[in-house]
Amino acid sequence: MADFKVPALAGLKSVPPLTNPVIISDVHLAANKPKTIMAFLRFMKNVAPRFAELVILGDLFDYWMGDDATPDADPIIAELKLYSATGRRILIMPGTHDILLGDTFTKACGAELLADPIVINVKGTNVLFSHGDQWCVRHAALQAERAVTHDPIWQENLLTQPAGARASRLLEAHQKAYTDHEPPANPRDLDVIESAVAESARAVGVELVIHGHTHHPGAHVNAVIERWVLPDWEFDKTEASCRSGYITFMEGGHPQIQLI
Repeated sequence: MADFKVPALAGLKSVPPLTNPVIISDVHLAANKPKTIMAFLRFMKNVAPRFAELVILGDLFDYWMGDDATPDADPIIAELKLYSATGRRILIMPGTHDILLGDTFTKACGAELLADPIVINVKGTNVLFSHGDQWCVRHAALQAERAVTHDPIWQENLLTQPAGARASRLLEAHQKAYTDHEPPANPRDLDVIESAVAESARAVGVELVIHGHTHHPGAHVNAVIERWVLPDWEFDKTEASCRSGYITFMEGGHPQIQLI
């Protein structure tokens, strides 16, 4: 189609303000994770309808080979479309696992595809939203892989190939990055770096950041830039590891993490 844009170029760079959002990320839906799928469907039925907007900051899916190669996602599309059909908004940002998620998928859901990062006004406060992987600047292998997979020309070439061939190309990019660059020896260097977050936030004039990716939920309210990290979702390992959660905003406009 003439108006088709690869995911790296398709995300909106500005959207109208949010009035009462619920924010999630790193759900990692996959056919081999039935308990996590059921937890997400319960969330969509029991929690999401209490809010005017649903914001998903990347890795809704554990893998994504393109909007034209996702038959297993039909029940998720149907659930999201049901939510948006009630007049509520859905805003979705691709992550590291679903970097090829594009506007064909979001249009099918009645959603908006977001660029990463993006500033959105929430209850009168400008907030910088991101998946967060771009700020893991000491993780050289991740950044090398990201430089490839976020490249619009690389994405365009990949999406012209048969769906069955795309997984091997993604794996190839991953393996090359991790062959060329050793992962950090210090686990803290796998995380986002506060100075990188602060630089991005100051560049757009905001003092509040919300992101996912790291799987280390927390409220860093005393950091140089206030930073809230979303929980990841996991229901298909041992019972002790079952977890999920989301971020909402209190009446005064301050975030809060809720674990479920």
